[in-house]
Amino acid sequence: MFRYPRLRWVALAAVLAAGPALAQTPAPVVPLNATEQAAPAPAIPAPAAAVPTPTPAPCETGCGGFDFKNVPVVRPFPRPGMFPVPPTGPGYYSLLDAVRGNCLQAPPKYPYPRSALMQPSFFDTSFAYLDDPKNTEHDRYDPLKRMHLGGDFLLSLGGGGWMRYHNEYNSRLGARDNIYVLDRTRLYADLWYQDRARVYVEGIASFTEYQDLQPLPIDRTGPDFLNLFVDLKLGEVLDKPVYLRAGRQELLLGSQRLVSPLEWANTRRTFQGVSLLRTGEKWDATAFWLQPVITNSQKLDWQDNQQHFAGGWLTYRPKKGTTVDLYDLVYSNDNTVVQRGIQPPTNVTVTPPGIQRGNFTINTLGGRFAGDNDGWLWDGEAALQLGRQAGADVLAGMATAGVGRTFQKAPWTPTVWQYIDYASGDNNPLGGTAHTFNQLFPFGHYYLGWADLVGRQNVVDLNTHLYLYPAKWLTLNMQYHRFWLANATDALYNPAGNVSRFDPSGRSGRDVGHEVDAIANIHLTRHHDVMVGYSYLFGGRFLRGTAPAGQAGTADASVFFAMYTFRW
Repeated sequence: MFRYPRLRWVALAAVLAAGPALAQTPAPVVPLNATEQAAPAPAIPAPAAAVPTPTPAPCETGCGGFDFKNVPVVRPFPRPGMFPVPPTGPGYYSLLDAVRGNCLQAPPKYPYPRSALMQPSFFDTSFAYLDDPKNTEHDRYDPLKRMHLGGDFLLSLGGGGWMRYHNEYNSRLGARDNIYVLDRTRLYADLWYQDRARVYVEGIASFTEYQDLQPLPIDRTGPDFLNLFVDLKLGEVLDKPVYLRAGRQELLLGSQRLVSPLEWANTRRTFQGVSLLRTGEKWDATAFWLQPVITNSQKLDWQDNQQHFAGGWLTYRPKKGTTVDLYDLVYSNDNTVVQRGIQPPTNVTVTPPGIQRGNFTINTLGGRFAGDNDGWLWDGEAALQLGRQAGADVLAGMATAGVGRTFQKAPWTPTVWQYIDYASGDNNPLGGTAHTFNQLFPFGHYYLGWADLVGRQNVVDLNTHLYLYPAKWLTLNMQYHRFWLANATDALYNPAGNVSRFDPSGRSGRDVGHEVDAIANIHLTRHHDVMVGYSYLFGGRFLRGTAPAGQAGTADASVFFAMYTFRW
C-alpha cells in the first residue's frame, strides 16, 4: 500500500479525518488544569420552607489527578546560525488569515514553526497552552492533543508529511541530471505517566520515485521507526528534573553544525542508545552514548554496532536570546571506508587513490557564543579535533564567525548576515597526520548552500544571507556563497562527508566557485506550508580541472525544488 505516493497521502488523509470529526462537537471540552477547581452547578431555587442546599466544597488540587502544567519538559529550540528575526505585533500570520481578514495581535501560540522545514523534533514541542481555561486559540485537531486519561496519564497524537520535487542539473557533480520526487509521512504518540515516565513512539514512511540516479541512503527507508524511547525521571538537580532516555532517539545540539536530525533528509537522522537530560531556565545539560541508525529501504533500520558517539553538551542562557555552548564529543568508527572521487582528466598526471576515512576515534572539543542586542546579531563557534585515524594522529579544526543586523521597523523587516566558515584540510590526505576536519552529524544543507554540494571539511566559505518578510506569512531568503578548498591537495567533500572531486597533485587549485540561493516559504495555514527554491553553483577552477575527462563543462550545477508540507 505504500508503493505509490498518492495512496500514502490518501491513507494519511483518512487518519487525519478523525480530527475534523472530533471538532464537530458543539463546544470543545477543556480538561481541568491541576490547579483549577470544579465550578459548582447552578443553584436551583428551592421551596421557601426547604433548607438551602449548601455549596459543594471545592475538590483538592487536580481533583485527585496530577498537575501536568509543566509536562512535557521542553528544551528551548536553540537558534541555528544566521538566524532570522521574524516580525511580531499585529498582523496576518498565515495566508488564510489574510484572506479572512483575521488580524492577530501577536504570533500564535501554536508550537509548530511557520515553515515547511521543522528542525526540532516533534517530542520537543508543547501544547500546554490548551490546558489554560483562558486560552482563545483553538484548532480542529486540539482534541488529539493533551488527552487526560484518568488523573495521571497524558496522551498526545500528531504527525505530518511532505512531498518534494527536485530537478538537478549536474547532480552530485557527476555530469548527470536527476529529476525525482521525495515523499514522507510521520505519525507519533506521546504518553506520559505524571512527570515520572514517558513512552514516545514515532513512525516514518519515506520513499522516492522517478530518480535517474541511484537514490541516496537518506532518500528512502520505507515504513520504520524514527523515534522509539522511554524517559524515566531519576530525580532533580537544582530543582529541575533529570531524565534517562533509552531507545531510538533524534539528537539536536546547539547550532546543529555538528549534531542535527538533518531535517532536509527524507529520512531524518536518528540514533540508538541512552542519554541523560536536564533542562532549566538558564542551564541545560546533556550526556549521551549512542550509535547511528543506518537507513535500509529493504528491512527495518538498525544501529551500526561498529560506530559509537558519546559526549556531553552544556548550554547556558544568561539572558533571553543569548546562548553559550560548551561540548566534548567522542566519535569512533571501526569500519574501514575508502573514499574515491571522480577520475580527473588526462592532464592531471597523478591518479587519485582512495582516501581512508574509517577506523578512527576522534575527540571534538568546542564551544559557541551567539546572541543579539539592540538589533545587532552575532554567532561564533570553534572546535578542535584530536585522536587517531587509520594509524595516524588527528589534529584538525573548524571555526565560524558571523555578524548580523535586523531592522524591525523597516519595510519587509530585513535581517542580514555576513559569515566566514572554515574547516581544515590535509596537505597529504593519503598519509601522515590527519588534518581534515570530520563534520560528524551536521545540518550541512542549511549552512553551506542549498545546492547540497559542499560539506564542512577542507573548505572556506565566505557567505552572505538576507531574510525579508513582505508579509508575516511570506519569508524570502537569499544567500551567496564563495567557496575555496582549505588545502588544494585535499578533496572537495559533500554534505555527507564523501569525496566529490579530488586532485591530490593540487594543480586544479583551490577555487571551487560561487553559489547563489533563493528560497521562498508561504505559510498557508497553521498546518500547511509551501516552499520553493533555486540554487546555482558557478564552478571555479578546481571544478573545471577535476571534471571527468572530456566533460570540462560540467563544473556548474543547479537545483530547483518545490515542496508541500502538512503537520497536525
